[in-house]
Order: sequence, then C-alpha cells, then structure tokens
Amino acid sequence: MSQRIQFSQTGGSEVLELVEANPDAPAAGEVRIANKAIGLNFIDIYFRTGLYPAPSMPSGLGTEGAGVVDAVGENVTHLKEGDRVAYAQGPLGAYAAHHTLPAAKVVKLPDFIDFETAAASMLKGLTVQYLLRQTYELKGGETILFHAAAGGVGSIACQWAKALGVKLIGTVSSAEKAALAEKNGAWATINYTEEDVVERVRELTNGEMCDVVYDSVGKDTWEMSLDCLKPRSLMVSFGNASGPVDGVNIGILNKKGSLFVTRPSLNGYADTRERLEMMCDDFFAMLESGKIQIDVANRYPLAEAGKAQDALQSRKTTGSTVLLP
Repeated sequence: MSQRIQFSQTGGSEVLELVEANPDAPAAGEVRIANKAIGLNFIDIYFRTGLYPAPSMPSGLGTEGAGVVDAVGENVTHLKEGDRVAYAQGPLGAYAAHHTLPAAKVVKLPDFIDFETAAASMLKGLTVQYLLRQTYELKGGETILFHAAAGGVGSIACQWAKALGVKLIGTVSSAEKAALAEKNGAWATINYTEEDVVERVRELTNGEMCDVVYDSVGKDTWEMSLDCLKPRSLMVSFGNASGPVDGVNIGILNKKGSLFVTRPSLNGYADTRERLEMMCDDFFAMLESGKIQIDVANRYPLAEAGKAQDALQSRKTTGSTVLLP
C-alpha cells in the first residue's frame, strides 16, 4: 500500500484527504516513481477549486516531483529501475508516495541536483525557461515587468534575467519580498500595496515603459499590465492567481499601442521529448553554473498538503515549497 492526496469534490483545502492506495503498475511506455519530494504549485489550487476541471473524481493532485524509478513498463528505453529522476508534467497524482506516468515526461536527474531542489524547481524552472528564452527570447538590455517576483517562479526569473543582462522590475506585496527579489537580481521592485505600479514603471524607465510584461496574476492586473508596455510590445499572461482574464475586447490591444498578447503554458512548449530535454538541459546548466539557486523555503509533510496550499494561496510564502511523503 501507498499513500496519496485526493479530492472527491472541488472547494477549499478541506476537500483534500490523505488515503491509502495501491500504486498503479506501469503500463507500456510508463514508469512508476517512488517520490522523495513533491512540488507545490498554484496550478494545483486551480484544479482543487475547479478553475481547471479534473479528468475524473476522485482525483489525485499535482504534476511535479522527484524520486527514484521503482518499476518500468514495456518499451521504455531511456530509464531503468533505480534511476534518479524528476518530472513536471503528466497526469494528476504527484501528491503521493508513488506516481505512475508516461516515461516521455520523466528526465534523469544530474547528480548535482538533490531531490528537494528538483521537486521545488522543475515546473518553475521550465516555466521561466520558456518565458524568457522562447515566448520572448531575451537578448540582454531589455526592461521587463514580472509580477509576483518573490514567489517560486519569480525568484528564478529574477536570477535568470540578471544572468542575461535584463532589467527586471518585480512587483511584490511587502518590503520583505522586495528585499528578496532584489537579492535574487531584480533591477527594481514595486510594492503594489503602496505604490501605483504604472506610474512607478514610468518613473523607472523615464517614460519608455517595458518591452515585455509577464503576468501570472490574471484578472486583477490585466489592464494595469497592458499600461506598463511600450507600443507594439508583448503581454505574456501565464497564470490566474486572482482569477482568469475573460470578457476582453481585443480592441483594447489597439487602443493601448498595437500590443501583442499570448497565453502560453508549459505543455504548449515542452510538447515533444526533444523539446523537454532541450529545456531541461538549459535549466540544469543554469543550476550547475550557480547563476540560479533554488530557495526551498518551506517543507510540509504530505498529510499537510492543504495547509501548504493555504499558505501559498494567501501569499504568505516566499521561495519554493515541497511536500515530503
């Protein structure tokens, strides 16, 4: 027997329950992983609340983790039992002691990356990789606005942007988070609870505004984010922490400067084995170089997954959080 977190109805963190379960044997093309650490991400809350529908009920939760392969299905050639591995995609169910998923979504973990670091950073690191290196390929010298700059994704983005020679302006909710973002390499920070974000961006850029805005907040920051852009620049909406952006008249992009907008996702970029490997190689190289360091700031036992989600949703956390089975 094994243990996993599941939910039978959508709602608050109270719908999550720890249950005993028999881990699935891997089918052809699959592997089973004995998790050593599990990543916590905002998308997990979207599934729990029903913003993103789960395929069936009761449902597992989570898509990110790291551990050791303990069973291998037929036709899997790049992995074997005992391999140290990590993953950030696949079917829901990572909140568990064991998780079975397609082998194509699993990568070998270099020896210099420990399980907690991998579980805390795979989804976030690959997200930053596609945002900064593919959605808009930053070359150096650009000025960008990145919301939630002290969070798990933001902390990596600050470091990667600095390594690229990019001026990252990060929004934060407290002086403590501002200090963390600046420590991680943010060129400037804006406390949105005390400052007018658009006016502060205008001051910081001498009226030129930003080449790209990266917005994971969604509904509450949509128009404000557009107002921080230069004409003909790019708005990257990649999350819904305050709710989804909907009911938008596309004409607003014309009105605010012939702007571009995209709504990317990791699955849309890491859509082949080759692309996933390329993205992982890029991210792992940044970790090995020391240009990016992962702050595993919060650890919870698997049984306290709901408590961990509440802390994340209330924006009480900085850095990354892992669950430990």
